[in-house]
Parts: sequence; structure tokens; C-alpha cells
Amino acid sequence: MRVAIIHDYLNQYGGAERVLEALHDLYPHAPIFTSIYDPEVMPDYYRTWDIRTSFMQRIPGWRRQFRRYLVLYPTAFESFNLSGYDLILSSSSAFAKGVIPCPGALHVCYCHTPMRFAWRTGDYIEREGIKGLQAWLLPFALNYVRLWDVSTNHRVDGFVANSHEVAGRIARYYGRSAEVIPPPVDLPPYAPQPQGDFYLAGGRLIPYKRIELTVAACTQLGLPLKIFGDGRDRRRLEALAGPNVEFLGWVDEATRHELFARCRAYIFPGEEDFGITPLEVMAAGRPVIAYGAGGALETVLNGLTGRFFDHPSADVLAQAILTSQHDRYDPLLIRRHAESFGRTVFLKRMRNLIDELWEARQEGRVERVR
Repeated sequence: MRVAIIHDYLNQYGGAERVLEALHDLYPHAPIFTSIYDPEVMPDYYRTWDIRTSFMQRIPGWRRQFRRYLVLYPTAFESFNLSGYDLILSSSSAFAKGVIPCPGALHVCYCHTPMRFAWRTGDYIEREGIKGLQAWLLPFALNYVRLWDVSTNHRVDGFVANSHEVAGRIARYYGRSAEVIPPPVDLPPYAPQPQGDFYLAGGRLIPYKRIELTVAACTQLGLPLKIFGDGRDRRRLEALAGPNVEFLGWVDEATRHELFARCRAYIFPGEEDFGITPLEVMAAGRPVIAYGAGGALETVLNGLTGRFFDHPSADVLAQAILTSQHDRYDPLLIRRHAESFGRTVFLKRMRNLIDELWEARQEGRVERVR
């Protein structure tokens, strides 16, 4: 069976790329088709993979202007020649699911979310701070993208959603059912560390992560906060921060896991489709203070592995932080909860689902539109 893996773009590293790595573990000889690939910002081991890019890789200035080429992505993915591949695995939060499989091929899409910028355009424009002519023109361009997105869902034989939240969006926007398989969480050996006095936040510092709520709340309370990671929102966050907030920038995996193990709690203020980092923190036995929406509702057990706050404001988050200081958590229980989301569990569930769909396809029981 010849396998091809499709991924939206390889120009930033996050949770979707960790899923891609696990899919590549399932089929290590499969080529990866993607729109653009920037090896300078991706892990070095990606350079050993068979990565095949679209014509967009040759467009001038794509590293900085890739968002402006929005209407080119559908054509980029439809241009891939997938003839001869029996299994197509797409890892998609935007365009990858729109590839054209050859007749008889099985296409399984791991959907991180239906494209957020197309289906929740108002939220996207507000959170990304898009203004002026671009904010006025964007909805017109996205109308074309939405139509294309709906029209291509019949090219998928089976959808996999990373959470029940995303499965609901797939049903709403595409009229399709989806199997829910949470993304894989790396589980280093459990090595409890003495609890520090600092709170922790971080990842990609971009607007929709809402890290400004954490900065404002901890600045208001005067509590020590460490923020790891980098991104275009860093300068704005630094301007909001008091002297109690420390920006660490990019940190390596060993440092990141040490921070997880020593923090008083990890603060997760955004509404995410799933969110792997909170589970990585829980794998170290530490609790999570999370906004009670989206994927966090499926990973954080309120009162057992962390605490929710119910409104996305700095004041409400500050109150949740103060209240959490009286909570008592069992680190081993938190770790065991995280283990149920481990990489081994993910790989087994994905392989079983692909095998079931492959068998059903061979018997003529799989239809693309259900």
C-alpha cells in the first residue's frame, strides 16, 4: 500500500506538527506534500523526510507574505499528483483536505479544525488585529474559500477530529460525522520536582492564544509569571507586563519540561480546538488553570487536574488564580490522567481506524458523502 501524507504548511511548529510527526511514525516512508516548507524554523530531523512542496514555494517573499496568498492555496493542493497512492492521510486545519485522490484511493483526514479564518471570520479579524482595507476585503476572499472548503469535503472518506468540539464543527459545516481521536502527547518519564513559586504560560505568542489575559492577571496580582516561546505578539505582551513577568523566549524541550514540572500551575487562557501543552504539563504532575471552553473541557478535570475560569477577562482569571491557591492536587493522579492521551494510545487508535476504513473500502462499504 503506497501512502501519501498531506499537511497544510511547514513554516511554524506547534500541535498540528506533533500530529504530523506521529502520522509519519505510522508510515515513515510516506512522502509529505505541503504548500510551503521553511527548514530554518522547523526541527532539523524534518530535513531527513521526503517533503514535497507546491508551486507556492517559488513565489517571491512567501516567508513573510504567505497569508496574503490566501486564494492560491486551493490550487496549490489540487495541483499535487497523487496518482498511484492507495492511502491519503491529510493533517488539516485549512487546505490539506482539499487534495484530489486518485480513483479507488482511501482518504482519511485528521482535522484539527475546519479553517478558523473562513468559518469564524469576525473572531479571526478581531484577534489578529487586521484593520483597514485588508479587513474590508478579507470576507470577500473568504467567501470563495468557504465555498471551496465545502465542495471538497466529499473528497474525504473518513474524518477524524481532535476533539468533540471540532467534531461538532465538522458536522455543522460539512454535514459529516467524525471519529474523535485526541492528538498524541509525549510522555517523558515521570520525575516529580519541588514546586516553584511561579506560574507558567507560553507557546506561540500570537493574538488568538489570549496570553495577554495571563499577563494582565499576574501583573495585577503581582505574582511571578514565566512565559516561554516567541511570536509576533511578544512586543505587545511585553508592553503590558509588570516587573514580575519574565519572557524566556524560545526554550529547548528539556528546559520546557523542567518548567512544566516546577511551575505552581500552567495558565491556558485561550479557547483552543484541543490544546496539547496543558496535557504535557499534566504529564509532569502539575495543574492547569484554563478558560472553560473548547478543547480544555475535554482535557482538564475541574477540581482534579486543574481549575476552569468561565469568562475570558483578566479580572476573572485573577480570581481563579487566587482561588486555586487553596486547591490541593495529587500529582500522580494528574500524571495518570495525561497518560490516557499518550502517543502509543494515539498510534493504536489511528492504525485501527485506518485498517477498518481500508477493509470497508475493499468491501465497497465506504462512501465519501455520508
